[in-house]
Amino acid sequence: MVDDLRSDDGLGGFDGHHHRPVTRRSETQRPLSDREVPLGHQEQDARVLAPAVHAWLDGELPEASVRKGDTARDVEFWKNVNVEVESRRRMRTPAYLEAQIMEALPQTAPQLITPWWSREFVITPMAAVGAAATLVVVAAAVTAAVMFVAR
Repeated sequence: MVDDLRSDDGLGGFDGHHHRPVTRRSETQRPLSDREVPLGHQEQDARVLAPAVHAWLDGELPEASVRKGDTARDVEFWKNVNVEVESRRRMRTPAYLEAQIMEALPQTAPQLITPWWSREFVITPMAAVGAAATLVVVAAAVTAAVMFVAR
C-alpha cells in the first residue's frame, strides 16, 4: 500500500518532481480495505488551519497580527493548549506513588530458573558448518602428526 504524502499546496517535499495528478474517488466509490476504519460523522467543510496561524505557532509572526477575523478562534485554542501543557509540565508525581513504584522493583537481579547445562542448545547452520570444518582440519592435523611420528 502506497501512501500519498504530497500535500495539495505543493509543499510536500517533492520539489522539482513531476507527478501525475491524483484523481480522488468519492467515499462511496472507494473500496473499504481491511485496515480502514470508518470515522462515522465527518464534517463537510473540514477546517484547515490558516498559514498565518502556522507562522504564529512557528514564532514567525506576532500574536497581534494573527488575532484578526477568523483566526482569533484558532489562536485562542492554541493559547489554551499551551497553558494546559505548561501546567502539565510542572506536575510532579506524588511521593507515595513514587515510593510504591520503587517498592515494587525487585531488590536483587532475577536468577536463572534452569542451569545452563540443562537449557536447550541451539546452533545456527553457519556455526554447524564452521564446527564441521574445524573438526576436519583437526582430524587432518592429528593424522599428519601420527604419520610423521610413525616414520
